[in-house]
Amino acid sequence: MRIRISKSTANGIINAQPSKSYSHRLLIAASLSNQESIVENIVLSNDIISTINCLKTLKKEIIIKNNTAYIKTLNEPLEDELIFDCNESGSTLRFMIPIGTLTGKRLIFKGTKKLISRGIGPFEEILTQLGFYIEIQEEQIILEGKLKPGTFNIVGNISSQFISGLLLSLPLLDGESKINITTNLESKNYVDMTLDVLNQAGIEIKQENNIYYISPSKYQNNHYIVEGDYSNAAFIDALNYLNGNVIINNLNDKSLQGDKVYKELFSLLNKDYQTIDISNCIDLGPCLFAFAGLKHGAHFINTSRLKIKESDRIEDLKQELVKFGIEVITKENEVIIKNENLHSPIEELYGHNDHRIVMALSIMLTLYGGVIKGTNAVNKSYPTFFKDLEKLGIEVKYE
Repeated sequence: MRIRISKSTANGIINAQPSKSYSHRLLIAASLSNQESIVENIVLSNDIISTINCLKTLKKEIIIKNNTAYIKTLNEPLEDELIFDCNESGSTLRFMIPIGTLTGKRLIFKGTKKLISRGIGPFEEILTQLGFYIEIQEEQIILEGKLKPGTFNIVGNISSQFISGLLLSLPLLDGESKINITTNLESKNYVDMTLDVLNQAGIEIKQENNIYYISPSKYQNNHYIVEGDYSNAAFIDALNYLNGNVIINNLNDKSLQGDKVYKELFSLLNKDYQTIDISNCIDLGPCLFAFAGLKHGAHFINTSRLKIKESDRIEDLKQELVKFGIEVITKENEVIIKNENLHSPIEELYGHNDHRIVMALSIMLTLYGGVIKGTNAVNKSYPTFFKDLEKLGIEVKYE
């Protein structure tokens, strides 16, 4: 889908989207409880639909009414072969692999070529050591084996989702386990969010330095509420630095979401050229790159994980920013943004099948006007993004 955005200024009040990161975790926690459970404030983005569908494979009935999920376990046996369709959702894949391996069944995880090509990194090594059969094909991963208690050595500088997946699963085993993080833990805030959900569920995880100790436990809580999403709010709040006047409601000031730091980073980038470390807020990359391009430029470090997201967010966004006259210099683990020749885009923009690139470019177009193609990518995390822009007075045309 192509969308034309005219130069316009945002004004109004809007509710923050529910946190996608918390939604995944809370739906899983509710489903792993033996009680009928409720999760309030759910929006059916593509990624959340993927997690819901995978939980249904485990014989969970999930009914959505008025943005609330009602969940119960069906009294039906599991099939001998379980098929989990993760579509494009890396969170779904990395959370559901260890949960699926609790069953001891033959597991097939399906996904887009891009998702499967990102691999399962640390899991592959761990599961191989446990004697699992693993076969990775172009659009699916096949696993056979059963997860057992033990010590799990895992790197912390590829994706925190692998660690979160284990934390969600290991309490359900019948013995003591520990997770040993063997490198510096990047995106630690996402692990902290998982620990927060486990705590809400009545599961206590002990931690000493880079080691997490997990004892057998049961998921006890059965009623959760998803808080607002700082990751998506960043795109809307950026409009306040482009002459807008927007109020965003339903954000938790005490949230553990690491992307809450965007407020501090916007203030810095709005003043002058800065050096910004994004290792603990990697998903803000596209928004921060675009923001810096419109302001004073910036030097971003610890950027390498942006290459293995829904797109190569460094090279693909570079292709689009140059259309605004923004120079992007890339190195192995850093990105430099220069905007000495900033102007309206010289040609149509492309979203590269990446929701965060689409949203970043859309915010830029409120200042200049222009066209983006491939805008349906926002359905991955923020299906109402363009409707929300319209509510704020941004001129949006669907072509």
